[in-house]
Amino acid sequence: MSDAAPPSLKRWRMVLGRYADPAFGDTGLGGAERRMDRALDYLYARELAQRGMRQQRKPGFGSLDPSSLSALDWIGEIRDLFPRSVIDVLQSHAIDRLGLTELLNDPKTLDALEPNRDLLKALIAFKGRASPAVQDKIRAVARKVVEDILRRLKPAMDRAFTGRRNRFRRSQTKRLQDFDWRATIRDNLKNYDPARRRIVADRLRFSGRARRQLPWTIILCVDQSGSMLGSVIYAAVMAAILAGLPSVSVRLVVFDTSVVDLSSEAADPVAVLMSVQLGGGTDIGRAVAYCEQGITQPSRTIFVLVSDFCEGGPVAPLIAAVRRMASARVTMIGLAALDDQAAPDYDRATAQRLADAGMTIAALTPDRFAEWIAGVIG
Repeated sequence: MSDAAPPSLKRWRMVLGRYADPAFGDTGLGGAERRMDRALDYLYARELAQRGMRQQRKPGFGSLDPSSLSALDWIGEIRDLFPRSVIDVLQSHAIDRLGLTELLNDPKTLDALEPNRDLLKALIAFKGRASPAVQDKIRAVARKVVEDILRRLKPAMDRAFTGRRNRFRRSQTKRLQDFDWRATIRDNLKNYDPARRRIVADRLRFSGRARRQLPWTIILCVDQSGSMLGSVIYAAVMAAILAGLPSVSVRLVVFDTSVVDLSSEAADPVAVLMSVQLGGGTDIGRAVAYCEQGITQPSRTIFVLVSDFCEGGPVAPLIAAVRRMASARVTMIGLAALDDQAAPDYDRATAQRLADAGMTIAALTPDRFAEWIAGVIG
């Protein structure tokens, strides 16, 4: 492949990697392209080797020996060569698909990684095997990711829970969403200009907002199995936001075959995430029964089950507990997913039985979940 090779041919060569050298060669790759090829080879040649692709040197072509890049060098290379969106994908593939645990067990390497939800999910799964120094780095990554999620979600949550506009209370803070056009027109009718057929508004009116008083208990019962880890992260953040609302009591329970009550840490999502223990089976019925025992005001309780509904034990006790809570007028929702994508993979048969027993079933993004709760308690 010469320097004048079409860009599309170069892209195919980059996609296929050095295993494609017999067909493409690599003479058309420039300096930056060669660096990209080397960085991609560091990651994806491992996958091909795992599939049994031979790496022997072939006459007339470059060696397919593993790259001499270290994990830390590789991170530096991809940060220099690729946009952020590509870096996130490569980093996720390295950890989730190809098991590059050297990215996780070196504090210096962790410092170089881009903190994001995919990295945090991998670190939470890895933290049980991590050294104390790496544990500290995991906590730092968790804090950065949680702060980013809070920064994005808090405004939407505040809007959902602020309450309806109160037209009898005037606001000193002028915000577009509080603009009272009816009052503005009424107060400026005296300024109607017949020639221009317009009202000249010299006084704008804005409504204040009455914050709801919410004597509610919200119970978050969260499946901590690996498939639900993305939802666990968001549930921890949502618990912290809900815990900050006036007159709202938040209980947070995580479960697999065991039940762990983290209500005392609900306001600290980092502490919650560092307490999550992945693995084991799933006993949803046991967790739901535990939560049911603590309900004292059923009609003022919202029970949120975050799970894929893949029950490891008998389903009958789970359904019975849901029916009892429905009879007691507990408001219930089962979330098959609680994250930005809200793309669920769940046991539809069990979900249908839960719905028949009185539980709403949905997959929601966090802002939609906030709107749902606000609709219940508003």
